[in-house]
Amino acid sequence: MSSTAPIELDVPREDRPQHIAIIMDGNGRWAERQGLPRVEGHRRGVASVRRTVEEGVRLGLEQITLYCLSSENWKRPQRELEFLMHLLEQYMIEERTTIMDQDISVRVIGRRDGIPDATLREMDKTVSMSDQAGGMRLCLAINYGARRELLDAIQRIAREVREGSLDPEKLSEESISEYLYTRGMVDPDLLIRTAGEMRISNFLLWQISYAELWVTQKCWPEFEIEHLHQAIQDYAARERRFGGLST
Repeated sequence: MSSTAPIELDVPREDRPQHIAIIMDGNGRWAERQGLPRVEGHRRGVASVRRTVEEGVRLGLEQITLYCLSSENWKRPQRELEFLMHLLEQYMIEERTTIMDQDISVRVIGRRDGIPDATLREMDKTVSMSDQAGGMRLCLAINYGARRELLDAIQRIAREVREGSLDPEKLSEESISEYLYTRGMVDPDLLIRTAGEMRISNFLLWQISYAELWVTQKCWPEFEIEHLHQAIQDYAARERRFGGLST
């Protein structure tokens, strides 16, 4: 944890979002603006992950979900992809002690194909070691795409219907959620996107149906605790009606 005094958040705990999902965008753009290689932006982005997760623990959040690598990101240059895999492996090793000390439970959602074996091993080790943790859940979306997730869920449902183990008439929104990668997790209350982009980018399409959206022009390496607090303050000031009328 940082040795500097924590910045206080003037929002009552009951008014804070319990689950924050973040699209961490703009690493490459930030680096290019600094005259640095794109990979340096990803390296600096790890520091933003660290301080955001630590602040989430301090604030008592139930879960943070980070969009680390989309299924579409494989179109990027091979050198950049290799560096991203190296960073992910390094993060799983270097942050393991902190994760355990802060009682963080790590989950990973997404497909495993394409991810190097060495990275998968370290990922699985951290997930296994933190499985019994009772604190904040850190969910990492790696090689994740929401359409792929929905397709996987539909195919599994179809198989069970064909085998006779599932009555399609008894399906509900709640039971469908159990077929998603995020089964057992609460839906995000707040979705943060950095770098000013106004799109969802195939992220948690089912789960964010009623999430509040908050976009900042800051690129992910520039995302500080004060920006997280600003997002939470804006969230707390909104009226969530879930399709109903205000009282």
